[in-house]
Amino acid sequence: MTTFTEPPLEADRIIPRRSSAATFTRITLPDEVRDALGAQLLDVTEPYADIDFSMARWLQVFAGLPTGTLQQVLDFGRHIDTAGVALVENLPVDPAVPATPVDGGPSRDKSTFVAEGVLLGLSGLLGEPIGVRTEKSGQLVHDVIPVAGGSMTQTNQGSEVFLNFHSDITHDVIGRYDIANPDFLVLSCVRADHEGVAGTYYADARDVSAALAPSALEALRSPLFRLNAPGSYVRDVAAGSEVLSDPVPLISGDAVHPEIVISANGVRALTSGAQAALDQLQSVCREVAHEVFLRPGQALLINNRKGVHARSTFTARYDGRDRWLQRTYVRRNLWDIRYRVTPEDRRVHF
Repeated sequence: MTTFTEPPLEADRIIPRRSSAATFTRITLPDEVRDALGAQLLDVTEPYADIDFSMARWLQVFAGLPTGTLQQVLDFGRHIDTAGVALVENLPVDPAVPATPVDGGPSRDKSTFVAEGVLLGLSGLLGEPIGVRTEKSGQLVHDVIPVAGGSMTQTNQGSEVFLNFHSDITHDVIGRYDIANPDFLVLSCVRADHEGVAGTYYADARDVSAALAPSALEALRSPLFRLNAPGSYVRDVAAGSEVLSDPVPLISGDAVHPEIVISANGVRALTSGAQAALDQLQSVCREVAHEVFLRPGQALLINNRKGVHARSTFTARYDGRDRWLQRTYVRRNLWDIRYRVTPEDRRVHF
């Protein structure tokens, strides 16, 4: 297990014990590559007017990565046996960063788009970034920022509670929230939290399955659980009421390449045995998790099917200097979710 950018100890700090090095990848850009990327990304103007053109341009830029580095990113996205999380570091950053928005973003004062270029360029190497109307109003770039009114919630607005191990899921009228959800997330750091203690954690389903008791694993592979819809959907659409999925297993697929799904906003177990297995699952995730403390110039590539992620507590001050990440939802294929597309935007879905 590798820990990056060691912060002071904190109360909910996870000390991983049984994670596998094979489930974590580290990719470091040489300084000259970082500088060349940054110079090209500084020339990018507002990228959203023609996002497909911008995506093509960023792919041109990132095609200039050293072949070995480019293959590492591409292999992360295309192979079933590669790591579930990768830290990309020594990335270019904006020459000046405005105040962190206090409303969850986006910033109205940002005059350069290096961070957005890094985020969407890496996303384009993995697949196609998408928006969801009920998550950040369908934006392709999500500003992940603490918001005072959401500080205690199991959402990306939170800071005062541990954000439990979860997958990013999507409410779907078909009753399954684990089909149209992102295949990947990219998390890029614009600004770290004040104390530098906000940790991001990733627990790979391979490590989780190996650490679970056989009886718990059997229960988790059975359709004994209902996922609550994302907190943003419950807040903005359902007036705070639970919106539960059809019964599903939390772990599925073959034993060598399992898939895992957990809702951050709550999972309802249908039997006492399933509840015990769910409790053991969260405990095991803590034991096997990889631990990263993101800093500007670093991005995490997260496979949203191979594993689940979490975030520690940290202190938000709402003073314009709070933690600021940018995030994308990435699908390998838009065809499979064509039934959700909005008429006015081919990348934004219901």
